[in-house]
Amino acid sequence: MTSVPKRYLTPEEYLAQERRAEYKREYFKGEIFAMAGASREHNLIAGNLSRELGNQLRDRPCEVYQSDMRVKVSSTGLYTYPDVVVVCGEPRFEDAEADTLLNPTVLFEVLSETTENYDRGKKFEHYRALPSLQEYVLVAQEKCHVEQFTRQPGNRWLLWETDDLEGTLNLPSIGCELKLTDVYAKVTYAAPPSQ
Repeated sequence: MTSVPKRYLTPEEYLAQERRAEYKREYFKGEIFAMAGASREHNLIAGNLSRELGNQLRDRPCEVYQSDMRVKVSSTGLYTYPDVVVVCGEPRFEDAEADTLLNPTVLFEVLSETTENYDRGKKFEHYRALPSLQEYVLVAQEKCHVEQFTRQPGNRWLLWETDDLEGTLNLPSIGCELKLTDVYAKVTYAAPPSQ
């Protein structure tokens, strides 16, 4: 019995398919990976982030995109869909379709059980290869917890984290401050089981 060889797509083939697809897929080294749907909490948090950032950046030369803006890490070949993307200055796109951003300034990922390890590990490794990226923010959805990685001189990254709902996330690269009460607005969590 012979096995059918796996077919790998070129980036051009992926983009042609992706632009017609009914659902989003990531691409890396010739393979495509379907993306799962998101929970209510995930959608609320991503929407809150997008709205708060959009309001603060409305009159500045920055744009905010929510989950449908594809980002390409040119040096590694990863095509992915961050939950929220901010680009300040002139956005650069892969081609005239203007649907694949090359120069994000800040990326946000809302963590889920199935993506948390990838978002913290391999995906962040790819993201660090983006010369334009200044901050990477991970937002938990099952509890109030935010981790912010900020690029430092020498391509080092500084971690700041909090679980204080009364705290504020400062984003110096884009001059924004987000109150965590706004980030987690309308998100409710089940009470822990009683002992």
